[in-house]
Amino acid sequence: MASSATDVPVLEVRNVSMSFGKVRALQGVSMRVYRGDVVGLLGDNGAGKSTLINLISGNFRPDEGDILLDGKPRRFSSPAEAQAAGIHTVYQNAAVAENASVSANFFIGRELSRGIPGLRILQNRAMEETTRKVMAEIGVQIPSVRAKMGYLSGGQRQSVIVGRFVHWGGRIALLDEPFAALGLTESQNALDLISQVSARGIPIVLITHNIGQAWDVINKVVVLRHGEVVGDSPRKDVTPSEVVSMITGASRVETPGT
Repeated sequence: MASSATDVPVLEVRNVSMSFGKVRALQGVSMRVYRGDVVGLLGDNGAGKSTLINLISGNFRPDEGDILLDGKPRRFSSPAEAQAAGIHTVYQNAAVAENASVSANFFIGRELSRGIPGLRILQNRAMEETTRKVMAEIGVQIPSVRAKMGYLSGGQRQSVIVGRFVHWGGRIALLDEPFAALGLTESQNALDLISQVSARGIPIVLITHNIGQAWDVINKVVVLRHGEVVGDSPRKDVTPSEVVSMITGASRVETPGT
């Protein structure tokens, strides 16, 4: 459940602008994301969604404005810095080690081991058990934690990545078009996973073109058009058709202080 807007936002984008040469990608964009929020970041192609996500995740640095995490301004020089701070982006075709097992991917870079002089022994059984437990806790079904990631479906891969993010103490997840390559059943599983994660108080920014599919899990919409925020409102205060009108430019809805 989302926290009150009187709380300090987990993530705040404050008056951010960015240009690529003469192209103004973002202009004075502001957005607040609170604990437990599922924010639908919506807009047509070229609206600025990808640029904004790349700024938050450390791929770009803004020309103007600030990005705050837990109320403190942050300047990330790389995605690794943003991830270390708890900001994790899950892309539609997320990179995984396809020939490694689910548990190996889950612990990649954080492998459990015990050492004796001149030898490092991986604790595979402990890693498999932890992976199995976390996947069960967030309601993810996979054939086996020993299965190679390359044998998993797109939705299952995304679920493993999200589970890893939750387990390692992520502060906020950015999900970029998570439904694009999924069938109906996997899309519903993805929606269930989003609900499970937000129920833990972890906020999510959901970038999607499929408004109808995401409508039941988001609690707030932020709409970009030509690099500007043209809609910022609790979901309960707008309808899907009104959101479409914002995306196309027929209307504009902003709620101060959201």
